[in-house]
Amino acid sequence: MHVKKGDEVLVIAGKEKGKKGKITLSIPAKDRVVIEGLNKIKRHVRPRAIGQMGGIIEQEAPLHVSNVMLICPKCGRASRTGNRVLEATDAKGRSQKVRFCKSCDAAIDE
Repeated sequence: MHVKKGDEVLVIAGKEKGKKGKITLSIPAKDRVVIEGLNKIKRHVRPRAIGQMGGIIEQEAPLHVSNVMLICPKCGRASRTGNRVLEATDAKGRSQKVRFCKSCDAAIDE
């Protein structure tokens, strides 16, 4: 997936098109993300325990990852991202892979 938890994104399709938000949950198995304050749905819950209230609650529903675009922290624009392999290695000898913004060519993960 081109986005992960904590990223600032712009919704580019659907009923929330044009809105910005922060990713609170990433579901890579289903290619979906939950964005804070967007794509609200109403859920009817019945009381489960004694003394617990039932009712209608509002919660965020997942959006497909293809409907969001990462906002670059350097240039501030919504842009496509790519992956780049760095020459530096970690303690186990593996090379590091970072995301970069295709409009300003700045690394996103550092």
